[in-house]
Amino acid sequence: MRRSPAVLAAAAVAGAALVLPLSGSQGPAPVTDTAPAGFVALREIAPDIEEEMRYAGAHNFTGEPVDGYEEPICLLTRDAAEALARAARTLRERGYRLRVYDCYRPQRAVDHFTAWMERPEDGRTRAEFYPRVPKDRLVEEGYLAVRSGHSRGSTVDLTLVRAADGAPVDMGTGFDFFDPRSHGDSPDVPAGARAARRLLADTLDAEGFAPVSTEWWHFGYRDEPYPETYFDFPVSTKALAR
Repeated sequence: MRRSPAVLAAAAVAGAALVLPLSGSQGPAPVTDTAPAGFVALREIAPDIEEEMRYAGAHNFTGEPVDGYEEPICLLTRDAAEALARAARTLRERGYRLRVYDCYRPQRAVDHFTAWMERPEDGRTRAEFYPRVPKDRLVEEGYLAVRSGHSRGSTVDLTLVRAADGAPVDMGTGFDFFDPRSHGDSPDVPAGARAARRLLADTLDAEGFAPVSTEWWHFGYRDEPYPETYFDFPVSTKALAR
């Protein structure tokens, strides 16, 4: 179903608020080729964190590589990356590692999601990612937004893996499973998965990250250095060149 600009604008306000509290302008993101000072590659700060950047390939809810992901790397503001590195060290002591699925997300990628939502449903990815929520309701239900905290550079999607063998920890659902079972406090997942979600959330909270209620994997750094700007430079090592 194709929605009117007025409907999308209303959804943007609701969806963005669920993704991360906003402060300041929601104007157009600046389109550039390079990142501003303060952005880093996570692997330079925390090489022990695994990176499986889903939107750089086809294994994601759109079923295709997403605009703006030129390389499968995690870019973050330095403050967020250093806080994530501290969380990773704490989890390592308990026998776990972190695996990130998405970090900085350019506005052109968010626009790609919006365009995908407006296409006719083809069913290719629905069973894995959104079996019960129609894709034209993903903004209204709080899973996607037309302005995302990811575009400010201090929000991350991630999970736990076992340090010993890299096996994924059962979190109750997969990443980007747009469904009430993905809510952090959902009672409809096994007790072990609820405990793993609490471990992840509590560890990240101690380092300054706030969760959202709809997605157990999504955390935004509270003291983000760019709270009013939605960036639109590509995800690439070249973008970090000054």
